[in-house]
Amino acid sequence: MKKFAVILCGCGSLDGSEIHESVMTLLAIDRNECEYSIFAPDDNQYYVVNHYTKKATTEKRNMMEEAARIARGAVRPIQECKVDDFDALVFPGGNGAAKNLFTYAIDGAECTVREDVATLIRQFHAQHKPIGALCIAPVMIAKVLGDVTITVGGDEGTIDNVVKMGAKHINTQQTEVISDKQNMVFTSPCYMLPARISDVADCAENLIEAILDNIQ
Repeated sequence: MKKFAVILCGCGSLDGSEIHESVMTLLAIDRNECEYSIFAPDDNQYYVVNHYTKKATTEKRNMMEEAARIARGAVRPIQECKVDDFDALVFPGGNGAAKNLFTYAIDGAECTVREDVATLIRQFHAQHKPIGALCIAPVMIAKVLGDVTITVGGDEGTIDNVVKMGAKHINTQQTEVISDKQNMVFTSPCYMLPARISDVADCAENLIEAILDNIQ
């Protein structure tokens, strides 16, 4: 049975991990008769957003504690994620991911990636183990690894920044997966394109199946 490490960073598309993408990823892993473990940084979110008003608040929330809402409590600090324990690594997206895991939503092409996250990406890549990323998260993979091929759908501004990072981009339609088999990087657009929740489910399912097709 293959084992997936899934990295979250809170609960909610605007200030943490996108919930639909996270849950559909876990469902796709489970439906393919694989196991998952969930990890998150044990730090405060960049900020907290009221998802009804879409306005920032003065609250402080911890990424791991908030991710526990999605994980039903079964979440561990990201430092406990060890590459030797897993067959693949997956990152759901969300605007919050682009603030918490890396700073693309703030700094654009000049963004930085959390060192614990970047280390995991490099370790999985060094062992030629698959890395999956949904929505905006592929940009983070491009920032860390450079010369990889990804998709974020067709957003021109984001594509320009991906190219500045040294990566290649392929435009996709909804639910498609780009498989960079040489680098074992697998990406799908989700909410980077107009999407129904069923589209997100198909993106996650197709991504996990593409990864499984390429695991040794």
